[in-house]
Amino acid sequence: MRYSQLTDRIAGEGAAAWDIHYRALARQANGDDITILSVGDPDFDTPRPIVESAVASLRDGATHYSDVQGKLELRQAIVDDYRRRGVEAGPDNLIIMAGAQCGLYAAAQCLLDPGDEVLVPEPCYVTYEAVLHATGAEMVQVPMDGEAGFRLDPAALEAAITPRTRALLLNSPHNPSGQLIDADTWAAIAELCRRHDLWMISDEVYAELIFEGEHLCPAGLPGMAERSVVVSSLSKSHAMTGWRLGWVLGPETLIQHLSHLALCMLYGCPDFIQDAACDALETPPHELAEMREIYRTRRDVVCEALAESPAVTAVRPPAGMFLMVDIRATGLSSQAFADRLLDEEGVSVLSGEAFGPSAAGFVRLSLTVDAERLAAASRRLAACAERA
Repeated sequence: MRYSQLTDRIAGEGAAAWDIHYRALARQANGDDITILSVGDPDFDTPRPIVESAVASLRDGATHYSDVQGKLELRQAIVDDYRRRGVEAGPDNLIIMAGAQCGLYAAAQCLLDPGDEVLVPEPCYVTYEAVLHATGAEMVQVPMDGEAGFRLDPAALEAAITPRTRALLLNSPHNPSGQLIDADTWAAIAELCRRHDLWMISDEVYAELIFEGEHLCPAGLPGMAERSVVVSSLSKSHAMTGWRLGWVLGPETLIQHLSHLALCMLYGCPDFIQDAACDALETPPHELAEMREIYRTRRDVVCEALAESPAVTAVRPPAGMFLMVDIRATGLSSQAFADRLLDEEGVSVLSGEAFGPSAAGFVRLSLTVDAERLAAASRRLAACAERA
């Protein structure tokens, strides 16, 4: 039987990046002592008040179809938060989606045509390529230098712009490096977008997990509201990855298009999940600040554990729940080192090459186990590198 060409566009290296993670899970299921640092799934349970809110909503009968665009109360709560950050928006500027990944896919479908080019700094999150290729657009990778901590250079973006460039897709705080885009860099990027009439797609799912510095939303910059598409969720900030609750903020016309797409693709997010999200935003649980501080502590633990190793160097992140480790001194490829680390030390990390060629010679480590286990895993990583 024949399948559509879409199936080829959404497969490839991005999907294969998770193979080592699945191998680690299989070994763990067989009883092996495996430390899994290869996925960005918080090890915290969703705070209890959020869970109880969902349960109460279910018991009150919130089991029917929901508003396709999302409950007005939730949309208002989200845009109120953006307004506090200097972004002028109302509830008609926002649609609720089943996670940021769904929101990003839907936004790409409504913004891009076959042949369009989208500039994406790399290394970048592994699903971006498939999301963009699904539309027929081309992902143009703009390298970031590991020696410079994977900081974004606006001049490199400008050099990559062509008459076919339609959009930029940026991620700050950044996965995999945890790097932040600072205010001066955002101002330069905004000027590029205005001058070349480009969409700015901003993935901000780690915006609440900042240790040093501050998050800036480009939709609040002069002349950017009408060309900014902000994708975010509660998955990381509220330990709600499995709830699939995210959103897209953008111009009203785009939100109308997204609502039409959601009507035939999603038909609304469950009301009881939206009710819980409302409570989470209106009465933030105390656990949120605690989780952020725990991630900060874990980052420091890893950096300390690797500090004296002659074979590896940690790239200290100012935000997020990941840390990049430079293993180039081993002489091994990122994938070969990740495989050896799992086989010999029972620790799974992701190859940097999965995120783009600029991360060759790096691996990504997730800060998703307790500090003691993370320190032990970091020492095993260093020992593995020193044997290479």
